[in-house]
Amino acid sequence: MAESAPQIRQRSASDVKGMIDSGVPFEFVDVRTEQEVAIARIAGARLLDKTYHDALLAMDRDTPLVFHCHLGVRSQQAAEYFRQHGFRNLTNLAGGIDAWSVDVDPLVPRY
Repeated sequence: MAESAPQIRQRSASDVKGMIDSGVPFEFVDVRTEQEVAIARIAGARLLDKTYHDALLAMDRDTPLVFHCHLGVRSQQAAEYFRQHGFRNLTNLAGGIDAWSVDVDPLVPRY
């Protein structure tokens, strides 16, 4: 019987903020467009461009990856993509940057 694929954890904005505050190392991947990043961003998150994509694929498959987008749909798809490439420690920011604006940092603009 084949080993089941790892689950993609759904974490709240407050949980991800706690991860940042605790200093636990992880890659914080922003899968939105450059235009969206110009409107609002979470400090420490890196836009997933071709260079970052390639760098991530070169990393150890146990590297913790946390994905976010606007509402959590595209980031879930990105996490699925990296799961298909063998990554095992995957988290989706549930509700995306919108939840971050509401629950963590109201200074991050909502759009």
